[in-house]
Amino acid sequence: MDQSLKVLGVVGARSGSRSIPHKNIKPLLGKPLLAWIIEAANASGYVTRLIISTDSPEYGEIAKSYGAEMPFLRPKELAEDHVPDFDFLYHAATWLRDNEGWQADIILRLPPTTPLCRPEHIDECVKLLIADPLADSSRTITSASKHPYKLWRAKGEYLEPFLSEEFTGFKDAHNMPRQAFPKAYQHVDVIALRWKTLVEEKSMAGKKVRYHLIPKTDAIDIDSDIDFLIAEELLRRRVGLNTI
Repeated sequence: MDQSLKVLGVVGARSGSRSIPHKNIKPLLGKPLLAWIIEAANASGYVTRLIISTDSPEYGEIAKSYGAEMPFLRPKELAEDHVPDFDFLYHAATWLRDNEGWQADIILRLPPTTPLCRPEHIDECVKLLIADPLADSSRTITSASKHPYKLWRAKGEYLEPFLSEEFTGFKDAHNMPRQAFPKAYQHVDVIALRWKTLVEEKSMAGKKVRYHLIPKTDAIDIDSDIDFLIAEELLRRRVGLNTI
């Protein structure tokens, strides 16, 4: 590992979740949800600094108790539910540069809603950027839960395929086996961005994106009570607790 490489992990945890109130600190197997991603990042072999970006002093204190820094409170205008991840990541990276003179080489987006994230997920994303100078970013992916060729959209009172036959090349793609389609993936978990990609080009991906494929059992992104139940069961199995 290059000891001069500065890798910033940013856990984005705003307090205004609508789907589940205070989701980011809801207990999961005896720990607040955000603790799981913090512990994974602290076990990484590459993360130089780990901070929480939050608008809540309470969330910040909880994050600090598990080993993250809280150098600032996120501005309220960056904590609304319509604000994209880019905004708070850009704010975090440039705040540290402007206020502490510390500039990251790689910035990691580490969502607290992915408690099954493993340290190796983080490390693999960083290693991809180290090994490939042409890559603008990297991210973890898993097989898509539903192939996009099978999706629908509502148009008035009727449905139409989300993707046209001209796009897919298939007539009635919704009625075909997924094995007939090109493989599709969804992003879950970690995003690793070069400073140039995030700050100079103001992008969350860039043009050349590397990937690390993770199993579905590691790829839970909590957005509902059902997701919590699934994550809890998978974590129980991982840590060897008795399952229901």
